[in-house]
Amino acid sequence: MTLEQAPDSNSVSPDMRAHIGATLRDVEHEHNVTILFAVESGSRAWGFASPDSDYDVRFVYVHERNWYTGLREGRDVIERPLDERLVDLAGWDVRKALRLLLKSNPPFYEWLVSPIGYCEAGPFRGAAKKLFERHASPRVLAYAYFAIAKGQRLERGVDGGDVKLKRYFYLIRPLLSLQWVIEKRTLPPMSLQQLMQGVALSADVARAINELLERKRATPELGSGRRVALIDRWAANELERLKPEKFDLMESEETANLPEADQLFRHTAGL
Repeated sequence: MTLEQAPDSNSVSPDMRAHIGATLRDVEHEHNVTILFAVESGSRAWGFASPDSDYDVRFVYVHERNWYTGLREGRDVIERPLDERLVDLAGWDVRKALRLLLKSNPPFYEWLVSPIGYCEAGPFRGAAKKLFERHASPRVLAYAYFAIAKGQRLERGVDGGDVKLKRYFYLIRPLLSLQWVIEKRTLPPMSLQQLMQGVALSADVARAINELLERKRATPELGSGRRVALIDRWAANELERLKPEKFDLMESEETANLPEADQLFRHTAGL
């Protein structure tokens, strides 16, 4: 599959970058790990952040080599609660990350191509990106995006027809990603605008999404708005039209890709 790279973004202020960088260094010191890369994941990287959106910082890290040689595997996730500056921090150990890569995991793919990066040490991110590109399964990705979209579908409004605007985009983006995978058989871009430009989307639906996007960018993170009947109908139709079982999508053999991923893991962990 071809990997689509989103353009660089300057949507994070220097002051916030400094705060996030200091927080990541504190994580390295506290857990005795090296962060291989850290990126923004979520509405800021997707292109529909609200003025008060959280900073969803995600990272992959590696322990000292001896951590990987014992009989018992340790905890492979590092998490920190939301801090006073709205930074939500979560990271995966390199071994967990590569295991998920072999399963064509969409969130990890998005970490690899996020347009907002905070730090990067060594070649791991680039090597993992190339590995994902060669071995990702369109079938697995399609089913994953379909499940995400189906879980966000809007069956009824609240407060007399209002809905959280954030919820709309948690439905729209995976639907467009699903459409991209089915139409192009390539990995979808992270940016909402790139998704809209790259798939078959009627002018009226595109206009409605763009209008909703402007409302979202001007509304607090938990802000609500009136339902948009045109988008509701489009989403319901797409969930029916784009059921993955209707399409002949290529599967990927996880075990066939294991040696290459294993080699990257051993090199990164110094084994």
